[in-house]
Amino acid sequence: MIEKINLNNILFLDIETVPEEENFNSLDAEMQSLWDHKTQYQRKEEFTPEEFYERAGIWAEFGKIVCISVGYFTIKGDIRNFRVTSFFGDEKKILRDFNNLINNHFNKPQHLLCGHNAKEFDIPFIARRMIINQIAIPDKLNLFGKKPWEIPHLDTLELWKFGDYKHFTSLKLLTKILGVPSPKGDIDGSQVAHVFYVEKDIDRIVTYCEKDTIAVAQIFLRLRREHLLIDDEIIHV
Repeated sequence: MIEKINLNNILFLDIETVPEEENFNSLDAEMQSLWDHKTQYQRKEEFTPEEFYERAGIWAEFGKIVCISVGYFTIKGDIRNFRVTSFFGDEKKILRDFNNLINNHFNKPQHLLCGHNAKEFDIPFIARRMIINQIAIPDKLNLFGKKPWEIPHLDTLELWKFGDYKHFTSLKLLTKILGVPSPKGDIDGSQVAHVFYVEKDIDRIVTYCEKDTIAVAQIFLRLRREHLLIDDEIIHV
């Protein structure tokens, strides 16, 4: 039962990703061919590989991370706070800083990672990009040899499915039906690459990512039938 989990032991997270290069023509010929082959079934005959490249950020082999936002509760007596911080900029530095946070502060058996669709997207994406960037994967992300009940990951999408593997519910929809303040600001996931490459406004992306992280924590509270966070309880560090 999630009600029995100590909130202080959970690291909530969200990532923002973009295509590894600004445009398809920046890829070498081999990567262009590999992209063509990788996406042929998704594209069908509707898009050329070049037209479809704006979606490359959802594949770790063709995308990169530009922001990881994390949040965690600090509860002492009746005082509850939720601290939020972000790693952004150079991908290798992002991954190293995130790795250091996990290894130094969330490395105990009781510690858990939590995101929305994190088991299918955020966590595998981070792990794969760490390997590509030759960064050691922290134990919390390395699932090799672990039994299902030993995996230290929580997923609000999975919790909402209640065993229904056909069902997908977006973060935006789930916050709406559960009465959680909407995390979405002036951009959505499909616009992150444009904001990063064209507008070069990383601060806007960080704000968007942090709002999603807060929303995941709020959903987790609602699933536990606890009071939502108020603005005064949220601390950006």
